[in-house]
Amino acid sequence: MIYRRLGRTDENVGIIGLGCEHLDRKPYEKTVETVNEALENGINLLDVFMPGEEIRTFVAKALGSRRKDVLIQGHIGATDVNKQYDISRDMPTVKKYFETLLRLFGYIDFGMLFFIDSEDDFKNVFETEFVTYAERLKKQGDIRHIGFSSHNPRTARRVVETGLVDMVMFSINPAFDMLPSAEYVFDHSEKGFGREMFRGIDPDRAEFYKLCAAQDVGITVMKPFGAGKLLSADHTPYAKPLTTHACIEYALSRPSVASVLPGCQTAAEMREVLGYFKASDAEKNYAETISSVRNDFAGNCVYCSHCLPCPVEIDIAGVHKYLDIARLDTSNIPPSVRSHYAALSGGECTECGSCEARCPFGVEIIKNIKEAAQLLRT
Repeated sequence: MIYRRLGRTDENVGIIGLGCEHLDRKPYEKTVETVNEALENGINLLDVFMPGEEIRTFVAKALGSRRKDVLIQGHIGATDVNKQYDISRDMPTVKKYFETLLRLFGYIDFGMLFFIDSEDDFKNVFETEFVTYAERLKKQGDIRHIGFSSHNPRTARRVVETGLVDMVMFSINPAFDMLPSAEYVFDHSEKGFGREMFRGIDPDRAEFYKLCAAQDVGITVMKPFGAGKLLSADHTPYAKPLTTHACIEYALSRPSVASVLPGCQTAAEMREVLGYFKASDAEKNYAETISSVRNDFAGNCVYCSHCLPCPVEIDIAGVHKYLDIARLDTSNIPPSVRSHYAALSGGECTECGSCEARCPFGVEIIKNIKEAAQLLRT
């Protein structure tokens, strides 16, 4: 397992975690074998958004004395009134469900403000007792950090700008990133993706990732496979389906992303996901596939590292990530961005052009490396 720091939480999380959603309504035996497979391979981050008491109990029982070895995302406001997943802002209901979670796990590492996608969601959390309840939980030590979950980059940006949250669970994959912000991702999880909408990475999403990096807000990833649509020849918007490993690689290449949490319902599925660590560069490659839709990506780095190897070992994708963040506000570049840039590997660019010859998107790499040096060297 490889570990990354999750933003300003300072927690180190495995770059692959486990989303427990698909273990819901499965026998305990399936839960324990899947959790065991995860922990035995170094996974230390679990998302337990599911409100049902049975699945929560199964996960807690499967962990047993190993609870101290994992970090858990628990969601404030997730309920199953009438045995249906639902979002509640009714405080007695919210407290009832979250305090059940606390009873089972003892404490929650990341108390997630659940499902903030719309203006109403934002108001019903940040203009009510809901947010003060989360702050009280943190003060009491019941939760270690405040996070939130979202699928909408515009609303998510507003949440980050409050300064309250340390991290976010966000839906990231090579299809959702291309959808215009006005599109609701769940519509496309059901009906699939229309190729006519794909015009390069949505600017709101790109700016959101950069903002998180600039504010040191860590990102964990849900829905990395687009509800399986990206893996299907019949439903992918691209010329061919992506592999699970390419989808994971794509998500991990976004700024501020620390961990990807696929939903696995068996130990075999967990092993398939963990095959990422042994996968070839070809199996992880997403650049050629996403460039097959249209040419609107031209000139924009998507951090795919297709440009490598560099003769002087410059981390070209890393340079572009920090340059993109710096461009948000060149007069107020966060010191952390400068220090991360300074820590990148590689020597001085020789302008040999080998990177630009390999780039599928026609990025002016040499020019950008020079700009990064001017902006980010202290």
